[in-house]
Amino acid sequence: MINRELIRIKAVQLTYAYFQNGNHNIDNAEKELLFSLSKAYHLYNCLLLLIVAITRMARKHTDIAVAKAEREGKEMPSQKFAFNKFAVQLEENRMLRTFAEEQKNIWEDKTEIVKKLYTQMEQSETYRNFMETEEDGYEVHREVWRKLYKQFIQNNDELDAILEEVSLYWNDDKEVVDTFVLKTIKRFDPKTNAKQELLPEYTDEEDKEYARKLFRATILNAEQYQRYMTEASRNWDFSRLAYMDVVVMQLAIAEMLTFPNIPVNVTINEYVELAKLYSTPRSGSYINGMLDAIARHLISSGKMRKRMPARQHVKQEVAQQPEDETKE
Repeated sequence: MINRELIRIKAVQLTYAYFQNGNHNIDNAEKELLFSLSKAYHLYNCLLLLIVAITRMARKHTDIAVAKAEREGKEMPSQKFAFNKFAVQLEENRMLRTFAEEQKNIWEDKTEIVKKLYTQMEQSETYRNFMETEEDGYEVHREVWRKLYKQFIQNNDELDAILEEVSLYWNDDKEVVDTFVLKTIKRFDPKTNAKQELLPEYTDEEDKEYARKLFRATILNAEQYQRYMTEASRNWDFSRLAYMDVVVMQLAIAEMLTFPNIPVNVTINEYVELAKLYSTPRSGSYINGMLDAIARHLISSGKMRKRMPARQHVKQEVAQQPEDETKE
């Protein structure tokens, strides 16, 4: 589940923190990086357990409605959502139950938000259409949860704030992790029953090693990478750059030089997006120009054996030294 995108995000955060906090113990910093990545996987499991918690809340409300209907001799309410076929399978999933047994289930103490989410879902058109349709196949049950997750959990500021209170590591994780939860919902197969495989923490050991190598290369070669920046763009005054921009470019250079199978354009695009996210408004444009120049310098000087397309016209604003946007 932990992919290169998430690793790059964490590497930017932890590299910046490493150089800012003054306690330069690279072994401890690496442990912190891997721990923060493991917390992202923790969040993945917690969000799956949120589906289970909402389903159990629905069951409680349905039990009350059934008891009332029995007392008053009225028509029995539908239990279709309370025993949603996908949600029941998720509730019985062996991997998720193992996680819940080993880790504290945060939703046991968050009944207010669970109840609020259930109420919002119950009042939605998506819920109403599901309850009214005569179709009752597994795909319909799974699809309603995919829709409800996207509507009420994926972009929910109140829920995000609650999760951030639980773990500061989750501050920037949820947007990425949400995509993996939706992918997991889509992958569920009724034939697998409780044995359905959830996404693994790492796809393979290579991704975990990528995180270590990227982080260590960036830290250990920081001065050398800054020299490459200077050599590629002699007319730039690095003292006027936001410090986060320097960190982002150091990571990009580390990836270019350390991982021969990652194309240069992929690296540049990924770190330009991170600069837009974490640094100043103009960072994306001038970092794009800078990394292009640095990559070409590394190739021409024989320091990197990768190919790049012929240089295209670069907009004037990309090549210009930014106005003083130094950011501590």
